[in-house]
Amino acid sequence: MSQPPNGFWAQAQQDPERVVLIAPDGARWTAARLHAECNRMVHGLRAAGLRPGDAFAVVLPNGVEFFTAYLAAAQAGFYVVPVNHHLIGPEIAWIVADSGAKVLLAHQRYGDAARAAADEAGLPDTHRYAVGDAAGFRPYAELLTGQPDGPPADRTSGWVMNYTSGTTGRPRGIRRPLSGTPPEETYLGGFLAIFGIKPFDNNVHLVCSPLYHTAVLQFAAASLHIGHRLVLMDKWTPEEMLRLIDNHRCTHTHMVPTQFHRLLALPAQIRSRYDVSSMRHAIHGAAPCPDHIKRAMIDWWGHCVEEYYAASEGGGAFATAEDWLKKPGTVGKSWPISELAIFDDDGNRLPPGELGTVYMKMSTGGFAYHKDEGKTRKNRIGEYFTVGDLGYLDEDGYLFLRDRKIDMIISGGVNIYPAEIEAALLTHPAVADAAAFGIPHDDWGEEVKAVVEPAEGHVPGPELAQAILARCAERLAGYKRPRSVDFIEVMPRDPNGKLYKRRLREPYWAGHQRPV
Repeated sequence: MSQPPNGFWAQAQQDPERVVLIAPDGARWTAARLHAECNRMVHGLRAAGLRPGDAFAVVLPNGVEFFTAYLAAAQAGFYVVPVNHHLIGPEIAWIVADSGAKVLLAHQRYGDAARAAADEAGLPDTHRYAVGDAAGFRPYAELLTGQPDGPPADRTSGWVMNYTSGTTGRPRGIRRPLSGTPPEETYLGGFLAIFGIKPFDNNVHLVCSPLYHTAVLQFAAASLHIGHRLVLMDKWTPEEMLRLIDNHRCTHTHMVPTQFHRLLALPAQIRSRYDVSSMRHAIHGAAPCPDHIKRAMIDWWGHCVEEYYAASEGGGAFATAEDWLKKPGTVGKSWPISELAIFDDDGNRLPPGELGTVYMKMSTGGFAYHKDEGKTRKNRIGEYFTVGDLGYLDEDGYLFLRDRKIDMIISGGVNIYPAEIEAALLTHPAVADAAAFGIPHDDWGEEVKAVVEPAEGHVPGPELAQAILARCAERLAGYKRPRSVDFIEVMPRDPNGKLYKRRLREPYWAGHQRPV
């Protein structure tokens, strides 16, 4: 098959016995089997009352159920809302309620948090389903059992509604308008052409990061739609990744720099045990990659190590290994479907070489933040939008980043917003003022540090620090929690109340190069 029909569903009908997915447990899923499963889910969700434009949420690990949900939404006009499974009950509840999700699918691993979220969001027991045994949830099988496995009538394109945090800490859904047309009328895999990835061509995509991440799901779904086999990892470990690449002859994947760091830390005898020569595209993004790490990966894996710059809202830039070696530090040139521009604070477009705020414009359509018109309008200049990064374009159109979203922490490729952490810190009665920021971490890039000004009558010390950390554990997902607390007599603020966070942060970075 030289040119695939458009979209997974058409391919499944043309070549039903082709293996399209290798599950984390090694099970091989044919196109026919996955097609039937996603069809049954459409019928099940419709029976639960969902109609085109409605949303349902998933708190699932990497697995067949995640792709079944994605494919069901994509052909029935639903929005599927992936939820970070590291979140705690109140955080999940916010997303479920804000998205208007009418059904929640969860895994038993996250059953307690999902149940608390469903209770808080007021989701009926009849509309909660769990993979495995989870109190308060109906078995996942009940959603599908007895439903037809044939294609549903009135098929129409749906989409993914990812949630991204803002500086206020409250995540907002990125909602794109639905086309109202059958899914085959949209070329769902065209995105990968930006990176030189072709349909079929014996490609095998390794999913080695959580699918709730915007880019991870987008890369994987696009691969599926243009005829690539997917190999799913549930929990990433460096040697297991190497084993899967070798065993399945994987050709491309999406990664973050922390994974590079851990791969390079493997003993030489383990690294040499596996053949990674099948890799054509090891595309990384989501966080800055230190130069020495990237050079070491290129030395090991060759010129398949590539980089992109984008946001959940859109993108972006792309740099091949050759681009990066020619212009070290660049994140690349603009995608064919986007434009990049640098503006100053007054909205004036800047010439090459001048530092300003990075703006992007997509030719594939716009977006809105769900239920937040103000945020949608904010930080836009005409059709261009920004997520607040600072950088410049050189004379050849290559983008170089020189700072990141104001005060944002990036740990292991995950965006963490200090305002949400500071709000949790300030709930403790012993905290008069608080700041959170990233400090160096050899593995994750950054870890969260809290600096606290104690309230009057409270003595700073290890016991108070532990009490504050315990309060954070009640309110924040694990990856957001400060790893340690330091104390300060008076928080450095100007007369208007502005916090000089740089003064707090800089001593921790002395002798380190902060990623930009």
